Amino acid sequence: MSRYVAAIDQGTTSTRFVIFDADGQSVGMAQQEHEQVYPQPGWVEHRPQEIWARTEAVIADALATTGLTAADLVAIGVTNQRETTVVWDRFTGEPVGNAIVWQDTRTDQICRDLSADAGRDRFRASTGLPLATYFSGPKVVWILDNIPGARARAEAGELLFGTIDTWIIWNLTGGVGGGLHITDVTNASRTLLMDLATLDWAPDIVAALGIPASMLPEIRSSSEVYGEARLASVAGVPVAGDLGDQQAGLFGQSCFDAGDAKNTYGTGNFLLLNTGTEPVRSDHGLVTTVGYKLGDAPAVYALEGSIAIAGALVQWLRDNLRLIDSAAEVEELARSVDDNGGCYFVPAFSGLFAPYWRDDARGVIVGLTRFVEGGHIARATLEATAFQGREMVDAMEADSGVTLHELRVGGGMVKNELLMQFQADILGIPIIRPSLTETTAIGAAYAAGLAVGFWPSTEVLRAKWVEDKRWLPQMDEATRERELAQWKKAVTRTFDWVDAEPV
Repeated sequence: MSRYVAAIDQGTTSTRFVIFDADGQSVGMAQQEHEQVYPQPGWVEHRPQEIWARTEAVIADALATTGLTAADLVAIGVTNQRETTVVWDRFTGEPVGNAIVWQDTRTDQICRDLSADAGRDRFRASTGLPLATYFSGPKVVWILDNIPGARARAEAGELLFGTIDTWIIWNLTGGVGGGLHITDVTNASRTLLMDLATLDWAPDIVAALGIPASMLPEIRSSSEVYGEARLASVAGVPVAGDLGDQQAGLFGQSCFDAGDAKNTYGTGNFLLLNTGTEPVRSDHGLVTTVGYKLGDAPAVYALEGSIAIAGALVQWLRDNLRLIDSAAEVEELARSVDDNGGCYFVPAFSGLFAPYWRDDARGVIVGLTRFVEGGHIARATLEATAFQGREMVDAMEADSGVTLHELRVGGGMVKNELLMQFQADILGIPIIRPSLTETTAIGAAYAAGLAVGFWPSTEVLRAKWVEDKRWLPQMDEATRERELAQWKKAVTRTFDWVDAEPV
């Protein structure tokens, strides 16, 4: 009888349930979007109950369309949008409010206050992270300080905190009826609360932020049997894998050796480099993070460049400007012109992440003339993702001493061949797309399958990675450097847009 591994892939804009066979091929999938909530400029929220309802629905839909049941599944893995923060009542399961999404910038003042004496790198030695609105810890502080009664309830032991993986696993394994309150090392490493050396919560940082320790989930490895699902549709199936989405992408791309790198083009843009079992500190604006940890084996670390807005910029053209009717149309519109017409688009909607870490930045479109038309703006939209990719690669090579000779890519945007060619051009190295582009879901499935012995080793998984297409650079060096210089000039125009103090 055939057996399968499944993955819950809970992303920024949608939730999917994907079922894989022993060859790592998808045999069925269901997907549903959830609402993006924007209460104020810079604020981004999700409704946790809606995300869980979508999760239940896609599990049922995928099983129904494939004709499979829980008995056909050997394990379930979970991957998730990482820093998005949920706080809920441990006794009722009710969130105290909406989830604060990783892109949200409302904690800028909290971060400034925490960095006032010791600077933005106050906790970097322990956590590998700068003080920034991106990470979960300051979001928890905001919830405790701004939701009426939340701090008192947390101090009384009534509230739980988790990133979305924790919320999903807690509900999947029973919720108020004994659900597991856990996270894995990759997600914990994105909270600004975990010590990279001990792989446990850092008591001094937790205390400095004023977060009751009783709220924090237990930190586990990325690949082990945590418990069994109690949701009716998958009851009894081991829940055995948990990885933040970008680390799942690294794992799904079979980047198992130090020096292996991948870039995922999704809502944001995330470049990760495997640095082995020792964390590498960044001096060039990257973050040090946990790549994955398999059971009792040592943790594998990574350097990461994080860009907030990539595919989300295409969605913005569609939903806000109504320049296109569907995301797929952006390539055709961009191909209607030969170049960007001197137009550059820096999408600092949530400030700038790596390598700048500027919470005060906001998006700009520069170089506008009467010559510029919709095609030029569409082209500048795609090029923005590639320019940001180049800046991350430059920082990564400077930090690690590793020169990339090629780059593996995944995520929804890699279907855009104009973008992939420009990325190769602006980097000057080949871009390689695997046959299975949904590397995030397969990474979570791999972690779960390894934990239950469905796949015996990472070497077996490495053999499943198959190249689909590669793009070779065609741009000459002089043009490449001129374009990059113009981009960097555009980036400087985003700085200091938000005042340091509220006005």
